[in-house]
Amino acid sequence: MTDPARSIPAPTLAERTSVIEAKDLRMAYPPARRGDPVRPAVDGVSFQVRAGEIFGFLGPNGAGKTTTVSLLTTLLSPSPGSAFIEGVDVTSDPSEIRRRIGLVFQISTADGELTGRENLVFEAGLYGRSPATVRPYIDSLLARMELTHVADRLVKTYSGGMRRRLELAAGMVHEPKILFLDEPTLGLDPQGRAGFWKYIRYLRDTQGVTIFLTTHYLDEADQLCDRIAIIDHGKIIASGTPNELKDRMGGDTVEVVVAAGASDVTSVLAGLPGVLELHRSGDQYRFKCVRGESLVPKVVLACERVGVEIAGVATRKPSLDEVFLNLTGHSYREEGEVRSESNGSDSAPAELPAMGGA
Repeated sequence: MTDPARSIPAPTLAERTSVIEAKDLRMAYPPARRGDPVRPAVDGVSFQVRAGEIFGFLGPNGAGKTTTVSLLTTLLSPSPGSAFIEGVDVTSDPSEIRRRIGLVFQISTADGELTGRENLVFEAGLYGRSPATVRPYIDSLLARMELTHVADRLVKTYSGGMRRRLELAAGMVHEPKILFLDEPTLGLDPQGRAGFWKYIRYLRDTQGVTIFLTTHYLDEADQLCDRIAIIDHGKIIASGTPNELKDRMGGDTVEVVVAAGASDVTSVLAGLPGVLELHRSGDQYRFKCVRGESLVPKVVLACERVGVEIAGVATRKPSLDEVFLNLTGHSYREEGEVRSESNGSDSAPAELPAMGGA
């Protein structure tokens, strides 16, 4: 007989409970110079994060990402606005919030004069865990992060990738179910970033950890996140899955190159169902469509019927950079368009409270 409990499907991402909720968060830093206007670093930000998802907070430097993380993790107090972690108000019970979450900062907080293992034991002690009881878990963390072979080396001898993996282990040493990562791959090379992504996916897929990830890397948000909120100048300008955001651009772009000297096939291609915004430049034709991969065979057959040889076909999905450009009117990395939150960087004040146990 089938176990009735086993026949109940797991909830979809859309059906899962929200574990992080921000409501009209606002925060402004004092102006850098006397007489300058006060501009909010976070200006009415609202969103929800569902249990067990990787939620990406995407924006250029100075957009408000780190300030939002600081508000959610009790390092700053919103004025006005409110935020809740698993139903707990971040302003009314900050100690309980800190017990429930892990946080990995942009900059390394590990002590270079201690070994990797010693750093984790020290971090666990801040949460009231004795070395004897936590050591087996620390050993498993070091193994999972592929740090066992350097666990007893001083952290100052670690590579950048090793340090970031150690920071991730430190954020998980008290086994939180919600983890905040503030630009965790900043400064890593492509190989180091790809490796770090693997550990983040592991935490979500096997440990059920909800991950709030800030990043200004478009490819990181696209490949890693279940949902994304795009923030610019302190305001959320769009949110959704990566594909939902890209679909707002009107579909895929298909480029068709015909043999040199071939007849004009503009009318042939324009007559195919689903072809939009067709443009010709010499032997190259470019058009928009909803599903490029399904339209390509029809393009090939249509050209064959009129005796035109195709030299090449390429399908390109919209990019998040195109989404950002469409929403804001400027390129994601366009210099001069990004203002800082305080004194030139997307970071909270230099002196942050310790994130140890209550």
